[in-house]
Amino acid sequence: MLTGTAAPAAGAAARVDNPYAGATPYVNPQWSARAAADGGAAVADEPTFVWMDRRAAIGGVGDAWGLERHLDEALAQGADLFQVVIYNLPGRDCSALASNGELKPEELDLYKSQYIDPIADILADPQYASLRIVTLIEPDSLPNMVTNAGGTDGSTDACVRMKQLGNYEKGVGYALSTLADIPNVYNYVDAAHHGWLGWDSNLAPAVDEFKKAATSEGATVGDVHGFIVNTANYSALHEPYFEVGGNVGGTPVRQAKWVDWNQYVDELSYAQALRGLLVSRGGFDPGIGMLIDTSRNGWGGAARPTGPGPTTSVDDFVNGGRVDRRIHAGNWCNQSGAGLGERPVAAPESGIDAYVWAKPPGESDGSSRAIDNDEGKGFDRMCDPTYEGNPRNGNSPTGALADSPLSGHWFSAQFRQLVANAYPPVGGGPGPGDDTQAPTVPTGLRVTGTTGASASLSWTASSDNVGVTAYDVFRDGTQVGSTAGTSFTDSGLRAGTSYAYAVRARDAAGNASARTPTVTATTGSDGGGGGAVKAQYKNTDTAAADSQIRMGLQLVNTGSTPVNLATVKVRYWFSGDSGATSFATWCDWAVVGCGSVTHGVSASGSSAPGADRYLEVGFGSGTLAPGASTGEIQVRLAKSDWSNFNESDDYSRATNTGYADNPRVGVYTSGTLTWGTAP
Repeated sequence: MLTGTAAPAAGAAARVDNPYAGATPYVNPQWSARAAADGGAAVADEPTFVWMDRRAAIGGVGDAWGLERHLDEALAQGADLFQVVIYNLPGRDCSALASNGELKPEELDLYKSQYIDPIADILADPQYASLRIVTLIEPDSLPNMVTNAGGTDGSTDACVRMKQLGNYEKGVGYALSTLADIPNVYNYVDAAHHGWLGWDSNLAPAVDEFKKAATSEGATVGDVHGFIVNTANYSALHEPYFEVGGNVGGTPVRQAKWVDWNQYVDELSYAQALRGLLVSRGGFDPGIGMLIDTSRNGWGGAARPTGPGPTTSVDDFVNGGRVDRRIHAGNWCNQSGAGLGERPVAAPESGIDAYVWAKPPGESDGSSRAIDNDEGKGFDRMCDPTYEGNPRNGNSPTGALADSPLSGHWFSAQFRQLVANAYPPVGGGPGPGDDTQAPTVPTGLRVTGTTGASASLSWTASSDNVGVTAYDVFRDGTQVGSTAGTSFTDSGLRAGTSYAYAVRARDAAGNASARTPTVTATTGSDGGGGGAVKAQYKNTDTAAADSQIRMGLQLVNTGSTPVNLATVKVRYWFSGDSGATSFATWCDWAVVGCGSVTHGVSASGSSAPGADRYLEVGFGSGTLAPGASTGEIQVRLAKSDWSNFNESDDYSRATNTGYADNPRVGVYTSGTLTWGTAP
């Protein structure tokens, strides 16, 4: 996917699509020792990022190791993946005083010559060529240029100044260009979180801002291997008990005070949607991957809800069922009640390269009072538990823990809280209610479709005394992903190759079933042509009983040759139920333009439940390049008498509110089913 411009160093392997796949990550012994000493022995072997938060950190400060020492230790461990945070822009963190940096807004040249260049010289040393080096580029910088640099309640003079100078974009561009020249470096750019950029008014401008930075100071979009969300934040990975498209008593969930009309309520849906927009709008490589920082977003413990909230009002429903227990989604400093989240794992979901621990658990976000220091770090009232907030957090209490040290310093009380409230629980259990019973083994594992580059699977749900929370999917004995549903599509495969798959079930306490017997999937002989086009779907109206069916669709060419879109049709099967038998259809919005999209409803002739009709979407013209996506296509349909549907049993319907492969949506090329499974 990403290729550098420099010649490979001796011993350097070619860049891979996902640097986390099959890798052995470095475990920081200094963090590990602190974690073990504070009751975290069960997680002390988890890999965390090393933060380069000032120039002195490169060589090491006091007892803290420098970059070379960490890299040498990685080699000694036998690791082949090293993770480092690049975090020292001039005028850094213009809206958060707790993590202000050492460089003044105008000191871009110092950033280049005394920070980025020395780091690049170390990373380019041939002795480290065997390491895949993941760089997290400048947290909390570019998003500030979208939301806090003028014209909003959250704006600050410092952010306005940085926007005028352009030194965030220039600094990020220089870092990307310089580090991408090292063949074994993988650049991931920070992209905030859903509670910052998830609104329509922020998301598209953020993509434009990311592209601006990625094409500054000699950089190109090809220097970006991916993006990371939720860095050092607390936003839940997944909200299981409410959906952004739902409603309570006719009131949209989006209207709830907590949601505040955001398009997303968790990081997984946000990351997957952002990825699609980065490709379709930003022109980034279709193969980019996303990382999600899950180090502190578990929100377990006694306060974690076990089901939906009451339906007395939309606010009661959301507040009673949300796993993210912060007072406000804008709160970011040392949050009370937080817990460790999902452990680092490669390829857990479609489009996600890994869950990572970018912020080492136990390292403070900022001090709860002013503390003199020589690190350039200020005092931010958002870290003060007595502060009543500002417009960026809805003028709400901060929810911060008391007696916190400077940002980056060890905060023992916070770490112990994180371990106590971990979700999944630390050590794999016992979980809620001291659950020690594993789910039953999933049954009926089968291959539902293949292309030249993917294999789709489905199975029958397991049962559990408390409840199944996830299914882990294994390819040739190695875990390649997890899903809450009973279907999964494994992408990025070789054409004409057989793969053995198995699945196991997990519950909230971490108890896991045995794996299913394996099934074999053989990909098509050619990654190109119509057979390489897959359908991705999201549910944009989660009410199962109303007068319209709405959805988002997009096609992705996973092959190696262009596809003539005029030969491609997409079918979504549903039940017409009672009422009128004629239908109206609409294209509400499409990246390719609704003028080039065709749509209509036909009888399917199928006797399968929930599938007597299908919505067919096609294209008047166009070519889909290898690796490219059509981008989002928003469509809907209604009966001519506007009577209600009952979508609960519709064959193609799914509940995901972010784009994901849906093998029950068929792709036809020149009239032949080439992806998915028809009813």
